[in-house]
Amino acid sequence: MNAILRFLTVCMFCMGLAQGQQKKPNILFIFSDDHAYQAIGAYGNKLVQTPHIDRIAKEGAVFEQFMVTKSICGPSRANLLTGKYSHKNGFMDNEGNFNINQQVLSRLLQQADYETAWIGKWHLGTLPGDAFNYWHILPNQGYYYNPDFINAQHDTSRYEGYVTDIITQLSTAWLDERPKDKPFFLVIGEKATHREWLPAIEDLGAYDAVNFPLPATFYDDYQGRKAAGDQDMTIEKSMRLADDLKVHAKFGLTEAIMQERLTTIRNRGGQQRTLSVEEEQQLRKEINEGMYARLNPEQAASVQRYYDKITAEFEALKPEAKALTEWKYQRYMKDYLATANSLDRNIGKILDYLDKHGLAENTIVIYGSDQGFYLGEHGWFDKRFIYQESLRTPFLIRYPGVVKPGTRIGQQLLNIDWAPTLLEIAGLSVPSDIQGQSFLSLLHKPQQTKPFRKASYYHYYEFPHPHHVSPHFGITTERFKLVRFYKGQEAWELYDLKKDPLELHNQIANKKYAKQIIQLKQWLAEACEQYDDQLAAGILKQQL
Repeated sequence: MNAILRFLTVCMFCMGLAQGQQKKPNILFIFSDDHAYQAIGAYGNKLVQTPHIDRIAKEGAVFEQFMVTKSICGPSRANLLTGKYSHKNGFMDNEGNFNINQQVLSRLLQQADYETAWIGKWHLGTLPGDAFNYWHILPNQGYYYNPDFINAQHDTSRYEGYVTDIITQLSTAWLDERPKDKPFFLVIGEKATHREWLPAIEDLGAYDAVNFPLPATFYDDYQGRKAAGDQDMTIEKSMRLADDLKVHAKFGLTEAIMQERLTTIRNRGGQQRTLSVEEEQQLRKEINEGMYARLNPEQAASVQRYYDKITAEFEALKPEAKALTEWKYQRYMKDYLATANSLDRNIGKILDYLDKHGLAENTIVIYGSDQGFYLGEHGWFDKRFIYQESLRTPFLIRYPGVVKPGTRIGQQLLNIDWAPTLLEIAGLSVPSDIQGQSFLSLLHKPQQTKPFRKASYYHYYEFPHPHHVSPHFGITTERFKLVRFYKGQEAWELYDLKKDPLELHNQIANKKYAKQIIQLKQWLAEACEQYDDQLAAGILKQQL
């Protein structure tokens, strides 16, 4: 009898373990590139078409103050993988090579028996190696049409079609073939909505009937903010008619197009020069690999017809001065948002896959971008600055059984918080060297008022290229933002976000804020110490 009881006890224990493993949630993280929160319906935009991203919001939570530690693409991916600031994980800018041999989220999840995969845009210089059980990634930035992918065997293959569609196909194929007895952690790295904003054929002209209102700060004069005035990312001066807005662009590649482009290069700068054989061969290779050259004849014909109409419109209008700047803004918005249409449509396909295969109830679905982006605010495109439009990033999560549908969370959180939160969800302890904080408790109790941190710390390094944004560090609190620019332009800035949410008035010299400045500088010094940012601490020591 005792033997039978022992046997039944063991069986029940094993069944309990199996059920516990089954209940461990799958984690699907859809990670886009340069997708601004203000371009999403769930964040209040009434002109855009994002029904599937909005579905995640309706069935889960929208984070209204999710911020990045640095508004730049590759380092944000490194933040996700490590839960650490750039000066700790070693990936400071987009030109570096991420040390994949360090402690990363995916390897830690493997210890909890998760099957891990990264598919799509990676953009970290080095390859994922054994950090993921499976990977299939775009080299570097990747291409919108007919992109190449590198697999775990280091084979490079070209896929015919549009990049967002292909990433979805590869992702669902992996979900079909993965080990079904394990929970999964899958990162779907989207290329959209990265520059040069080339929409899928079916989305060309999707927003042509819309006249987008100019942002309130579109004609910002940068008064009192030298760093904001000393950059190279304005729609007026930095956005390129041909490469960005496709005016007179040629798609596909014929010998005539090749010769036209070579002639342009020979005459660059107004002085004709002769190319050596080696130079011409290299240029031919670069042109052949260009974004617009990769389209096959059928794709090229469709895309060319559309942008020929845009070119004809431009030539008929011949806009100048403000009219030209505003025309460029309208074209930027139409292409940017049309590119996002495919992103949203494919998110819908992924959600449908989860429903069809009975995975939705036990899969956490996260949608986020690597940082915010400027859609004409301050006259800009791109990101980099600590100002709100690039500091804030969209973040939405559907967590069945935990997050109540329609939840909105206003707490300040950072992208270094992703890793510890996912580790805690997986039932793992968070390593002590991870700098982020788990916000799992906030998912369970979104109305809790105790702040996660009194100030969010930020540090941007890249200079002078590609957009000549002065390196800076600073903190953002619920009410204030304090910034120290230290290269290129050297200056302090202070913003009262309650009175000046558009960040137009630098109050650093305003005596009314003297007490707040003393307090904020102390908090900034504490943040430098907390995160062991010795460069910033050294600069502060000279100032305080």
